[in-house]
Amino acid sequence: MSIQWTMFINLGIISAGLIFATWLRTKIRFFQKFLIPNSLLAGFILLPLYNFVLPKLGLSSVNLGEMAYHLLSISFVALALKTPPKQKKANGRIFGTTLSILFQFGIQGLTGLLLTFFFIKTLIPDLYHSFGYFLPLGFSQGPGQAYSIGESWNTFGVYGAGSVGLTFAAIGFILCSFGGVFIINYGIKKGWIEKEKVDFLMDKDIRPGVHPKGAKLKIGSYQTTETEAIDTLTLNVGMVLFGYFLAFLFLTLLDYLLSFIGPAGEQLAATFWGLSFIFAALFGLIIKQFLKLTDSQHIMDNLTLNRVTGFSVDLMVTSAIAAISLVMVSKFWIPIFTISIIGAGITSVTTIWFGSRIFRDHRFLRTILIFGVSTGTLSTGLALLRVVDPDFETPVATDYTYASGLTFIFAIPYILTINLPLHTYVTGDYKWFWLAILVNIIYLLFSGTFFLKLAGKRAFTHKSKLWYPEDGS
Repeated sequence: MSIQWTMFINLGIISAGLIFATWLRTKIRFFQKFLIPNSLLAGFILLPLYNFVLPKLGLSSVNLGEMAYHLLSISFVALALKTPPKQKKANGRIFGTTLSILFQFGIQGLTGLLLTFFFIKTLIPDLYHSFGYFLPLGFSQGPGQAYSIGESWNTFGVYGAGSVGLTFAAIGFILCSFGGVFIINYGIKKGWIEKEKVDFLMDKDIRPGVHPKGAKLKIGSYQTTETEAIDTLTLNVGMVLFGYFLAFLFLTLLDYLLSFIGPAGEQLAATFWGLSFIFAALFGLIIKQFLKLTDSQHIMDNLTLNRVTGFSVDLMVTSAIAAISLVMVSKFWIPIFTISIIGAGITSVTTIWFGSRIFRDHRFLRTILIFGVSTGTLSTGLALLRVVDPDFETPVATDYTYASGLTFIFAIPYILTINLPLHTYVTGDYKWFWLAILVNIIYLLFSGTFFLKLAGKRAFTHKSKLWYPEDGS
């Protein structure tokens, strides 16, 4: 038969990895203690198989990278289609959350680029100048963005960058899991958070990751349609896929129009294809606005869209980790681990210092969420938050929902200028590299300026303390 099975074979292998990882987490306390996501564990289980075994059977990890690319965009459409909760008076909480994330963009980008410059001038002169951008791409934006943007660099003569980006993302996930749990335990010890908030965890069945038999189950979604007409899941998934299809049509048209400019236009078009998740989210927002104008927004169910997002992210993380090329990683292992280790230290310290001062309520909860999303994805950030806020009773998760939309808008210039150092790699002219450095400094100055406004006197007192004392003493 001429029917192609490759995609479904890969999906079957990924699903088997996820099922096995889920079983392992229910049995091994180590994975439970450090809140290792099943998708991350499954990715590492499949990593050696896709590097050494499955290629001999004709299954390439390249297909997994492409899968991660599409799943990222699908998750962005689903997020964009959600109806946000009714907004309450924010008192700077939402903007403070956005500033905290943008600050990490700036500090991670600046750290990565400066360390890249060091390696180019000392040990690895042929290292591409955008290498350090994988620190914020892998840590703060996740495996999907790191892979898609890295692969778009092929047009600049940089090959295999997608695997490097996925490696940074994997290291970020590890930091999020182990580092996050350490920070929580350290926070309890130092009195940053009430011990009672996490005591329940020792007696509950949350850590295994599977609800026990007979437990009261939470509602996962609501039906907005009659099943005999169309299933609610079908309608919601269909709307998500339609949004992604519109993004594809728009990018195809853009590709065609830019081709008339010549090589520069083709290069720009390739960059836009690498940023397809931005256009996917844009068309998700357009569809949502159309539904709102036609008074039809009620047919979409937020909880169902959450399931679509969760499904996409779980598969994306597993496929992204399994797609890492160990050969490519071994080629750049010195800069990868040097930048990751230094970046991990700076991210951990600055997140705690910044968060304890800019927020006035639920300071530790907001800080640990920011740490999670600055080293992994929203799902890993929420996993850390659930340790201390298991039922999301505080407004922290809701505030992040609003902040993520605002962050996305502010992040667009950052992402669109992320190719600047590659022009230095191609031409040898360092003005592009220093311009990228300037972009990161601008983000730091922007977030720092408004940090001073929101933090007030807290920004200037106890500057040497990692955590601002609650009573100011």
